[in-house]
Amino acid sequence: MLARAARKPPRVVARRAIAEAQTELERILSPRRGSRFDEPTLLRAAGARSIDDLWERCVRRAPAFDVEPEHDVIAAAEAAVARRVDLLGSGAIELGTPIDWNRDPTTGVRWPNGYSPRMDYVRAGVADVKLPWEISRVQWLLPAGQAYAQTGDERYAAAARDVLDEWIAANPYAGTVNWAVTMEVALRVLSWSWLLGALGRSESWADPGFRSRFLRSLWLHGDYTRRHLERSDVNGNHFTADAAGLVFAGLLFDRRAWADDGWQLLVGELPRQVYDDGVDFEASAAYHRLVGELFALPMLYRQQLGLVVPEAYRSRLRSMAGVTVALTGPDGLTPLWGDSDDARALPLDGRQPRDHRGLPQLLGVEAAHSHAFPGGGVFVLASGDDHIFVDCGPVGLAGRGGHGHNDCLSFEAVLDGQRLITDSGSYVYTASPQERNRFRATAAHNTPRIDGAEQNRIPESLWQLENDAQPEVRVAKPLRFRGSHTGYLRLAEPVRPVRTITLDPATHTLVVEDEFEGDGVHEIEIPYHFVPGIEPTLGNGEASLGAFALRWQGDWNTAVEDAWVSPSYGVRVASRRIVFRRSGPLAPLTVTIAPA
Repeated sequence: MLARAARKPPRVVARRAIAEAQTELERILSPRRGSRFDEPTLLRAAGARSIDDLWERCVRRAPAFDVEPEHDVIAAAEAAVARRVDLLGSGAIELGTPIDWNRDPTTGVRWPNGYSPRMDYVRAGVADVKLPWEISRVQWLLPAGQAYAQTGDERYAAAARDVLDEWIAANPYAGTVNWAVTMEVALRVLSWSWLLGALGRSESWADPGFRSRFLRSLWLHGDYTRRHLERSDVNGNHFTADAAGLVFAGLLFDRRAWADDGWQLLVGELPRQVYDDGVDFEASAAYHRLVGELFALPMLYRQQLGLVVPEAYRSRLRSMAGVTVALTGPDGLTPLWGDSDDARALPLDGRQPRDHRGLPQLLGVEAAHSHAFPGGGVFVLASGDDHIFVDCGPVGLAGRGGHGHNDCLSFEAVLDGQRLITDSGSYVYTASPQERNRFRATAAHNTPRIDGAEQNRIPESLWQLENDAQPEVRVAKPLRFRGSHTGYLRLAEPVRPVRTITLDPATHTLVVEDEFEGDGVHEIEIPYHFVPGIEPTLGNGEASLGAFALRWQGDWNTAVEDAWVSPSYGVRVASRRIVFRRSGPLAPLTVTIAPA
């Protein structure tokens, strides 16, 4: 920690020291704050005469968004009533009554209560803390609110009330693993606030005791978020979520200081985290969607209450939505670019994890104005039912790595409406450090690997990559891309890979040309990962891919190998890949994929 601190600016070190001191002070104050925050204290803080008065005010001010569900709302609501979830690769799980909120239901590992900001919540290789966190976000309860709006059936309101009451009883303020990361607290503010608007006038939510418990806990969520902002010298999606939660809590309770502070943080962070072309700087399609929602929902909430939003803020968000439109293939799915943990801010649309069209829908954006986004290194060659995604951008999180992968010059391909080439996804995080690194490594992507080295060195931290592979874009046209990177210039005999990708939509043909600038003898490996279900068979200078064929030119050894693809967090599916290998002087390789 001291070594890292020595590399930071003095202001960053000083701010961190103050934050650490405040966290230690909160160790003493938090239990008192939670236990002493009774109903009279809430009413004084909120400036309300009674719980019913405050309840009515909050229900009237609660967020309401115009989102068209893409799923069967009633079926999803019935699953919520039954407390049946399927989250992060868990499979169908019955949570039971009461729910054990501190337990990973897939392994049985449980986190004990304690002071949450100092809790050691990582159980690397043993259990995944994301499971109890995801269950505690209660986003799986949102369909109950939607079903109540459709049917007026009190069962849905009663089921949601009981779940929330159980959560409040089992999770004292700052006292369990579900408070350990402020982002989790902030995301609950979003879901609870929306549920209040959807169910707040139901008969099942009319009990004064429940109303008091719910509002006191929700207020404490806002208070906790304000006191534990996840600020760093480079802020990412956690800090954005914190700010969004603060805006929601402030607007709901008409707490001007919270709402204004959170909003100013978002206004300041949007141009820092999102490039001018609209690409989020975390180098991940899934986190692009999440961050877009975290910036968009507070904006829409402010507009709902008649508050001003700067045009520059709206414009940058429209650009983010345009990037999502460009990334979306003809099958409605986005590429497996960078990390994905299926996270959403408020998933009212019920779309599957790789369907990101809810963000453009939320912002009223229907078309992509560009297919080249050089700031974020995103390039799309597309025409009709052909869609090629190419990554030639920064490593992610301002050179820190974060949710980025070793995927510079990697690509995914849909030809004539059939998804053929895919990256491998991300699978899991702390649940298995080995698998975490396997899925973000160079070999898991469709990009050259030289001398067995990573294009960006992978340190011990699961959230960092060395910033070795600086991208260089040489040609960026609608149907042709050419680029390179510096990741292998650090080798004893430096090599610069150069890749050219050309799409011919008239014949649904893709040509990928790999060249190497440098000298010496090297071992080079170039994988092509196929979507699950495609079984390539090698013949004489070509491989059959069913309706398509892959052909190559060059003196390379070729093998079909087993691989894995993770379409969503916690899930991996067996797949196949073709790997081209060569040991010797540098030589080019040209691969053509076309209808058989």
